[in-house]
Amino acid sequence: MTTSIQDAAHPFTAGALTALLSPATRLLGLGEPTHGVEAFPELRNELFRHLVEHEGYRSITIESDCLSALTADAYIADGTGTLDDAMSRGFSHGFGASPANRELLRWMRAYNEQRPSHERLRFYGFDGPLEITHGASPRPALTALHDYLAAHLDLALSRETLYELLGPDDRWTNPAAMMDPTQSIGRTPEARELRLIADDLRAMLTSHAPHLTAATSPDDWWHADLHARTAAGLLTYHAGMADTTPTRFNTLICLRDAIMADNLDAILRREAHRGPTLAFAHNSHLQRDKSHLRFADLPVQLQGAGASISTRLGDQYSFAATTFGSRSSDVPPPDTLEGLLSTLPHARAVIDPRRLAAALDRKLTPRVPADHTYFPLDPATTDQIDAIVFVKEI
Repeated sequence: MTTSIQDAAHPFTAGALTALLSPATRLLGLGEPTHGVEAFPELRNELFRHLVEHEGYRSITIESDCLSALTADAYIADGTGTLDDAMSRGFSHGFGASPANRELLRWMRAYNEQRPSHERLRFYGFDGPLEITHGASPRPALTALHDYLAAHLDLALSRETLYELLGPDDRWTNPAAMMDPTQSIGRTPEARELRLIADDLRAMLTSHAPHLTAATSPDDWWHADLHARTAAGLLTYHAGMADTTPTRFNTLICLRDAIMADNLDAILRREAHRGPTLAFAHNSHLQRDKSHLRFADLPVQLQGAGASISTRLGDQYSFAATTFGSRSSDVPPPDTLEGLLSTLPHARAVIDPRRLAAALDRKLTPRVPADHTYFPLDPATTDQIDAIVFVKEI
């Protein structure tokens, strides 16, 4: 390892990471290379505390259900409910079991207790109500939107009609539909009518925004818009589940990240007057370049939420990717990016990708991990990363 490569790296501190980012950053995406490893959300917590205390950040959003996150945010902002309740109902994908996520909510609540409402930290989810096995029923989102509008406008659609069209929730959440499109109800006549209804209700919400905001509050309108986006996104996703073409899985994965990008955009608009936002998710959702992965043993290409939001924000979006060296017997070969970074003396390091690229005297080989849940960084695309955080061993 040459001195110049050593000069591209520093021991991890939050300040060392933010020194590599554009000063115009409004959204900082911090990616993790795999889920379920506490080292990465713990590192996120450390970074977020620094961002709050020194960089003016007032919000964080994670790869979790945007509607469930309202429960966690209510606990953080106002002390509504208990921490146990916020953990059990405020997360999706099993993330409520993470000790680091519990510590995040505990710290945010403690920070908010002595502060006025406009200075309090906010917690968001930017994923849809989607799991690997199924999509949620659109009932909660559609009925919340309908009830908000019906309280202030004359609607031709009744709640009873909406419930008749929705039918039982287990028809929407049937796990067999993920692998068998004929099991999905996403393209039934009722589902098609619900998509039109969702579009009409969302148009009403937008066209009557001045009146509705004055009659309720900007926060109430924002939550109604969240339910409108979620209802439309879920109905589109369910229609994709009923697709019988060979591109079905690719469509579903791209639809999920389109929902993520729209949620990130809405969060930034809400937080614009308060400060930047930290987003935490898998690297593949936040990176600027295209991801190549396999789903149900089929090749899939993904332009993630980070790619979409980067085109909207330009240098106001920054992306820091995390990766690691060894995990038990899975040791990276020396000719890979992770193998090279493993020669650094630091247990955790921040690497400047530009200085690293300038120092390399050979082409690196992409790592082939032993664990399919881990996505190593592509050494050919590090020029699209603003900072790399490397954990030598997990």
